[in-house]
Amino acid sequence: MTSLQLPGDWVSRLSRFSIGTKAKIRGHHKGSHRSMRFGSSLDFSDFREYHPGDDVRHVDWNVYARTDKVYIKRFLDEQEMRVHLLIDSSKSMQKKWLFTKQLAFSLGMMVLSSDDRLTISAGQKEVAPFRKKGKSARKLFEHFISNLPEPAALSFAKMASFYTAKDSTVLFILSDGLEPLEDWQQFFKQAPKYSHDVRFLHITAEEERAPGYAGDIRFIDEETGQAVNVTLTPNANASYQEKRDLHEKGLEALCRKHGIHYMHVSIEDGLQQVLFQQMARKKWIE
Repeated sequence: MTSLQLPGDWVSRLSRFSIGTKAKIRGHHKGSHRSMRFGSSLDFSDFREYHPGDDVRHVDWNVYARTDKVYIKRFLDEQEMRVHLLIDSSKSMQKKWLFTKQLAFSLGMMVLSSDDRLTISAGQKEVAPFRKKGKSARKLFEHFISNLPEPAALSFAKMASFYTAKDSTVLFILSDGLEPLEDWQQFFKQAPKYSHDVRFLHITAEEERAPGYAGDIRFIDEETGQAVNVTLTPNANASYQEKRDLHEKGLEALCRKHGIHYMHVSIEDGLQQVLFQQMARKKWIE
């Protein structure tokens, strides 16, 4: 995993974790997660009286011998979890791209190691989505993440497609959230149609939160190429911080409005703290 710059034992460490959710697990294929449906797994639930048409293989003959009443055993069915990762591949993600790929890789490996179904789309039409299930797909997934092209899109919130996220148990959105709140309003409005458990990982860097610049500076927007000349005084820096704070609070408010779970992620905190402390504390992984 040299291209992702992760430790050699990283996958084995991730295998002890899985994606946590309170959403109803859907799907007709067997997986490793208990659903509230009753089926044929080995997880016993309870008894109920026999009704004509019930599978006689589930009759508990020991209970019948003691009570002269026919009861059947009920078992919790096991269904697969469907997890989708939607990754912002706009140009503003360039300096956060390695961390974003590491985070997506880690979440995806948890999904595949639990024999669940994983899909990933990166907001770039030229990159076909990844769709695989189970442990046998882990090498293919590592290759997919390692070879994602550098961020080049001009917009994520406006252009990203939710099509491949349809019927997801959990939908993760990984983005720096730098586009206008008006665009995010429309984006977040769509997301809950595709999953009942949507999670927005707001990925930021110290350079963006507190730029260490002073004097006359020429800034060039990475996505639009638009240039602006600025004299960075203490007042200008304070104004920037105020607008940035308002934007971040606006993103949080939009997430709450549309029932989307929000988490601020600083790349300086490191992958281990984000996964094993922040996300574990929220029960996003367990």
